[in-house]
Amino acid sequence: MTTPATSNPRQRIGYFRWVICALLLLAATVNYIDRQVIGILKPTLQLEFGWSEMDYADIVFAFQLAYAAGLLMAGRLIDRLGTRVGFAIAIVIWSVAAMAHAEATWFGPAVAGLLGMFGLAYSASVAGFMAARFMLGLGEAGNFPASIKAVAEWFPKKERALATGIFNSGTNVGALLSPLAVPWITLSYGWWWAFVATGLIGFIWLALWWPTYRSPEHHPRVSASELAYIQSDPADPVARVPLREVLAHRQAWAFAIGKFMTDPIWWLYLFWVPDFLNRNHGIDLKHIGPPLVAIYLIADVGSIGGGWLSSALLKRGWSLNAARKTAMLVFALAVVPIIFASRTNNLWVATLLVALAAAAHQGWSANIFTIASDTFPRHAVGTVVGFGGMAGAVGGMLIAKLTGFLLETTGSYLPVFLIAGSAYLVALLIIHLLVPKLEPVRLTPPPSRS
Repeated sequence: MTTPATSNPRQRIGYFRWVICALLLLAATVNYIDRQVIGILKPTLQLEFGWSEMDYADIVFAFQLAYAAGLLMAGRLIDRLGTRVGFAIAIVIWSVAAMAHAEATWFGPAVAGLLGMFGLAYSASVAGFMAARFMLGLGEAGNFPASIKAVAEWFPKKERALATGIFNSGTNVGALLSPLAVPWITLSYGWWWAFVATGLIGFIWLALWWPTYRSPEHHPRVSASELAYIQSDPADPVARVPLREVLAHRQAWAFAIGKFMTDPIWWLYLFWVPDFLNRNHGIDLKHIGPPLVAIYLIADVGSIGGGWLSSALLKRGWSLNAARKTAMLVFALAVVPIIFASRTNNLWVATLLVALAAAAHQGWSANIFTIASDTFPRHAVGTVVGFGGMAGAVGGMLIAKLTGFLLETTGSYLPVFLIAGSAYLVALLIIHLLVPKLEPVRLTPPPSRS
């Protein structure tokens, strides 16, 4: 006769790794609440400050520029400082920066003067928001490298896509909560409080993270059986990983190119969909909530479903290569119908087409992130994810400028959505050509010095 503790395999293994996953989900939620506020307030701020489409594009560009630079540094710093400390520093920076948006008009003249010394002419409001977005980008760059590193530390490979999908769904939760909270705060108290209130949430997360997170081998809440399960994959080779060593492998470039081509599409949804709904369907701040909630609620299903699909295929005996790429193909195809979103006069048809594309992106994202942890050892994951995220942010910089230009010259979202609908299939083709088979990277330790 077996006892209840031994008759249930899940109970024998333990579950504390899922508590860590819940913290990562909450961090992603906070990250996207802070990130999305400006997209929701775009029509309001444009009306108040008289911004052009290119002014707004430059404000988004400043975030992407800092995010790109920050990701390149964040991965290395988190690998060196560790997940606990690195993540804590990141959220403090981005939370302070989120609140600083409220005072952008106060320090904007000084920033405008500084930029003017380099021949860049901006109004005080644009310059102030550019500075706040720049600092926000630097801080938020730490989120995904730290989260992917935490997943690599706390989960075996067969659960990583699911864990990544779950924490990545926090981006949709944040994007879902923002259109519920931000319009209400703005209409009740003004846009100033929208930035302050959302920025404060990061410090609540920090109060949960700091006493809870440790590496699994040093955590008092992790049982011996759960630790053995977490460490059930073959041991990673021990090696210091210079960036040049990472760049020598096609797996890193496949990940980076995939991020470069598809991350910018998510930025489109985040920073321009409220404007698309306002421009094409007359949706104002009072009524923006339901369409955006629908989009990100459906996207949430895509995020978890993306991780579930490849994990389910692995459990059915599929190879890692076939499972990951099949799932990515499914989601790449599901993005294509967004091309028709700008051609319909029906609000909810347009909303559902954008929602399908957003859900497909999140399913894609849950799988492309695992390429880093599937192919590189744990101690190099932060560096690889940081490099790939930097590439994605550079793509975001380009799409910000391109979207502003296309909207000012054509007044239509059709060319923007044509780019979105084709990007994933092209990215998957390049990934497959670079890495026909996903295999672990063998890193060569640097020669020892005598």
